[in-house]
Amino acid sequence: MTSLLADLGLGFSIALSLNNVLLCLLGCLIGTLIGVLPGIGPIATISILLPFTFGVSPVGAMIMLAGIYYGAQYGSSTTAILVRMPGEASSIVTIMDGNAMARKGRAGAALALAALGSFAAGCVATVVIGIFAQPLGEVALHLGPEDYFALILLGLVFAIVLAGGSLLKAILSVLLGIILACVGTDVETGAQRLTFGLPSLLEGLNVSILAMGIFGIGEILHNIGNSERRPAVQAALGRLWPSREELRRSAGPVARGTVLGSLLGVLPGSGTLLAPFASYVLEKKISRDPERFGQGAPEGVAGPEAANNAAAQTCFIPLLSLGLPPNAVMALMLGALTIQGIVPGPQVFTKNPDLFWGMVASMWIGNLMLLVINLPLIGLWVSLLKVPYRLLFPAILLFCCIGLYSVNRLSDDIYFMAGFGLVGLAMMKLGFEAAPLLLGFVLGDSLEANFRRVLILGNGDWTSFVASPVAAALLLAALVMLSFMIFPKIRRGRQEVLAEE
Repeated sequence: MTSLLADLGLGFSIALSLNNVLLCLLGCLIGTLIGVLPGIGPIATISILLPFTFGVSPVGAMIMLAGIYYGAQYGSSTTAILVRMPGEASSIVTIMDGNAMARKGRAGAALALAALGSFAAGCVATVVIGIFAQPLGEVALHLGPEDYFALILLGLVFAIVLAGGSLLKAILSVLLGIILACVGTDVETGAQRLTFGLPSLLEGLNVSILAMGIFGIGEILHNIGNSERRPAVQAALGRLWPSREELRRSAGPVARGTVLGSLLGVLPGSGTLLAPFASYVLEKKISRDPERFGQGAPEGVAGPEAANNAAAQTCFIPLLSLGLPPNAVMALMLGALTIQGIVPGPQVFTKNPDLFWGMVASMWIGNLMLLVINLPLIGLWVSLLKVPYRLLFPAILLFCCIGLYSVNRLSDDIYFMAGFGLVGLAMMKLGFEAAPLLLGFVLGDSLEANFRRVLILGNGDWTSFVASPVAAALLLAALVMLSFMIFPKIRRGRQEVLAEE
């Protein structure tokens, strides 16, 4: 306990420096803004801002990017409640009861419950990160290459299983990401792989190029092709503070949502998306009068929003402890740290304690900032919904080009980004999810490196992959999950063929 307090003291001394406080505030403001504006999202925003963090200290960069991520969770609830349009997919559940409260003249109370629930969950989740991340990192020090290979493979399988749409398309997205990670010079043999004779590809593809192209330019091209249909804010805000009865009804759901979100956020894949849905289902199931849900029940707002924000913060645990990103945003964070010369994993606690504890402390500060930003400035955020997208996308495109060119000062990077923008647009049109591709790209190097280490240490013996009980259990779990997804689809396909005959 004494050690934890000393570490938190170190974290607050770093997070409360003027530069880091300003970066935290900037991240929270940007996060709230992109959460309020549907169609942009934290993945595209972090991709665009990634090059601008290179001139900042690693701690400051991560504090700002983290603020953008969990700030977007706060901001997206505003449009979900007021105009039935979630800025983030994780706020879809909030629409059901949040918008129903708004139609009854309780929009202000719904927004306050969402903000208070998120604040309480964020504070608890930060404690969870401080307590459990370091012990998990110490356990990871005893893992061998076969364990890491199996763990990475399990994470990719999670991303495939939890991806929306076709299972085959999710698998192809991951495989494409792994192939793109192979571009460049092989560090073992010195051979050039998939460079097509281009000198700019000898060192491989930069995560900024891929992310900004697919999520930044691709998102712009997709949104330009869609006509804007942003509904106007029609509901009056009403009294901002919830009634005593609403607060009483919301206390239990916030506590349960915090626990659910903290647990699900650690899972690879879509834990942050599952958390609010799981919270809503749980609250409706245990409620004495479940028919109130969907009609403006405060529990249907407070619980999912608490689960949403708790999951958004605990997903930093596998990133910092194991160096394994559980979702696409964390994959971008991993890329940002790698570019800064920091390798996330078990040794980050001893080699870079200022980074870890500075981030943990900044989350408390960020949650407090977001509470202050969201409630008094609701009128400002709502007015931003009236900004036409045709005025937003030229500025986004300009930031993409300036930011990427400033990294290596290579015009080829701009062309590659434009090319991946077309790839991103094609993926959206064809129903492919881009998040599994990004996870495959970021984890591809580690997957290949550990694959080679296992074979080298085992003298080419393939049984080395299951020599460790941990590796065998993880590989078995991955196989079982894929089997549960694949076999029902095969069986359905056969039944459809027989029916046609």
